[in-house]
Amino acid sequence: MSTHRVDQRADANRDAITGEPGAHPVGAGLGAAAGGAAAGIAAGAVAGPVGAAVGAVIGGVAGGLAGKGVAEQIDPTREDAYWREEYPKRGYYEADVAYDEYAPAYRYGWESRARWPDKSFDEAEPTLKQEWETGKTESDLRWERARHASRDAWDRIERRENH
Repeated sequence: MSTHRVDQRADANRDAITGEPGAHPVGAGLGAAAGGAAAGIAAGAVAGPVGAAVGAVIGGVAGGLAGKGVAEQIDPTREDAYWREEYPKRGYYEADVAYDEYAPAYRYGWESRARWPDKSFDEAEPTLKQEWETGKTESDLRWERARHASRDAWDRIERRENH
């Protein structure tokens, strides 16, 4: 059994500058990178390398705002509270394994859904598994066990997006 523990204090995702709750720097950063790349490519096709650079900056700002919007749809504090309550009701629940052991798998599922909004879980799973198994996560769970929680969290976000 793992000895990894997750801090159970509520996280309001405070903005580092304003202190306002609900900051999502990861989503904004991912959106900025994706938006900047897309805009840079489009501008570069029309205006050459200088256009690509300008397009990347403009696209980065626009993409950051879009990424923030996507990330704000996923409130990590609310998701953690939901799964903490839901975990004992799931078919893979293990009475001798605390929620905190599964928390990283749930977080990985909802964060991964935000990273790949155009893919199904089945399409993303080979990459998810590889990342999980190469230690890019904070859990000692093997993928075979973590997969269920990750998929549950992924599916919850996907259902919300489709409604």
